[in-house]
This record gives sequence, structure tokens and C-alpha cells, in this order.
Amino acid sequence: MRKILQETFLEMIRRAATDLPPDVEGAIRRASKAEERGSTAAGALGILLENVAMARAESRPMCQDTGTNTWWIHHPVDVTAGTVKAAVLWATRRAVRLGYLRPNAVDSVTGENSGDNTGVGQPVIHLEQRARAGMAVDVLLKGGGCENVSGQAALPDFSIGAGRDLDGVRKAVLKIVDFAQGRGCAPGVIGVCVGGDRVTGYELAKQQLLRPLTDRSPDRVLARLERTLLKESNELEIGPMGFGGKTTILAVKAVKAHRLPASFFVTVSYSCWSLRRAHVRIARGKPTFSDTSFLLKAGGR
Repeated sequence: MRKILQETFLEMIRRAATDLPPDVEGAIRRASKAEERGSTAAGALGILLENVAMARAESRPMCQDTGTNTWWIHHPVDVTAGTVKAAVLWATRRAVRLGYLRPNAVDSVTGENSGDNTGVGQPVIHLEQRARAGMAVDVLLKGGGCENVSGQAALPDFSIGAGRDLDGVRKAVLKIVDFAQGRGCAPGVIGVCVGGDRVTGYELAKQQLLRPLTDRSPDRVLARLERTLLKESNELEIGPMGFGGKTTILAVKAVKAHRLPASFFVTVSYSCWSLRRAHVRIARGKPTFSDTSFLLKAGGR
């Protein structure tokens, strides 16, 4: 099992880093056709698509910032957490040597680079044990630029007239998108968590980035919120890379979490256009790769 996990996790990193998922590429292609022909926005999206094709053909990273690799792993009782973590670390170090990842893990006090993309808190590994056999694994490579423009609001926010209601949620999210102004390598995809505490809000918002861009939340209220936020985010006309245009956000994915009465957080996890993720199920020692997460159903866990 150790060898299977190592090789499978390495292949997951390669796929995520070098092969943009079809739902994301399709969204960029549709956005490109929607922009005015000959415009800077259309030109920027065309360059992104050329980059995607080159990365896929050469098995090379789509971006110089290969991101923090974050893992969500459901494993059976007979596969220990230690075994899984060791396989993730092996695959991460091997991916650096093969050029799928750059050595991006830097000591925040000394400034020293670990050289292999591992370190305190790197990579990020979420483990959950389950009773049934087999494993389900997701990996997300999220760059630092888009992480920088993610954000969290505490409602009410009187500066934008946002109360503790869905209209306040809408205003808070649009403020964060407007603040990004293309700096997160727009067009982006945003995961939104309504509620929770400060930590779980960010965790659940980021987890929404695993969802297919074409799905809808099964919660009718959240589905309507997703549509509204997508429409109004694009009406900001920030556009690809902030050059202006019709496409600022490719998709919005929202989830809700219970909260304490004293707190009302709204959290946005912003992903750049290069939404790099991979999914696999391992059953009876055989990995099955998929374009869709095995872990995350639309709208939540």
C-alpha cells in the first residue's frame, strides 16, 4: 500500500500542476468567446489557453507559483494516518525533483527555503478516517497571489451597509472581489462560506473550490446566492488580469455553516484562473482518477 500511495499521490500532483481540469478550461473558453474580439480581455484569455495547452503537452507547471498543495484524504481504519502522511511527503519531495512543483516552502522567521516544498504546516493535510474500505483523495494547488486576496468579513459591516442577512453577505463578498482588482490573477473562482468561525470559514470556503464549476448548490437559497454573486461580480468589469471586460469571476460556490449568535463571518477563498486540482479513489489497491471530487458533494461535505 505504501508504494501505491506514493505513486498515486505523485501522479495527482503532476495532473493538478500541469493539466487544467476540463470544467475550468471550458469556462475560460466560453469567457474568451464572450469578450469583445480584439480586446485586451480576449487577448489575455487567449494567452491563458495557450499556456494551458503548452503545460499539458510538456507536463510542465501552468504557473511559476506552483502553490500550497492541500490534501483532503478519507482513509480506512487499516491504513494509518502516519502511512498516508508519509506518502504525501514523499510525493511532494519527488514532485519537486521532477519539476512538477517548485521549492516554495520558506521559513517565515529565517527566510530559509526548505528546498523540497515541505516544512512546518507544508503541505496541508486534512485526514478523516472512515469505516468502509478504500480511500478518496483530493488535492488542490493554490497559489500565493490568489490566497493574498482571499478575505473574511464580520457582519454587520456598516462601512458598506451590510447587515446580518443574505444581502449583507452579498455586499461583503462583492467588497472582497472588488478589492482584488485582478491581483489574484483573474478571472477567478471563489468559494464562499456563510457562517462558521474564523478557521472553519476559511476551510469550508476553500473546500468549495473542489466542486465542478458547472454544478449548483442543492440548497435553493445558496444556489440563488451563487448566481447573483456571479452576475454582480462580473458587472464590476474588472476583467481578466484587471484589464477590464466581462469576465472577472468564472464561478461562485457557496456553503453555509452554523455559527454562534455573537458572530457572523463571511469568508471568501479566491482562486486564480489556474484552479489546479485532482481527485482519485483507491479501491483494492487500484487508483481511479476522476474530473470530479469523490469527497465533496455539491454544497458541502
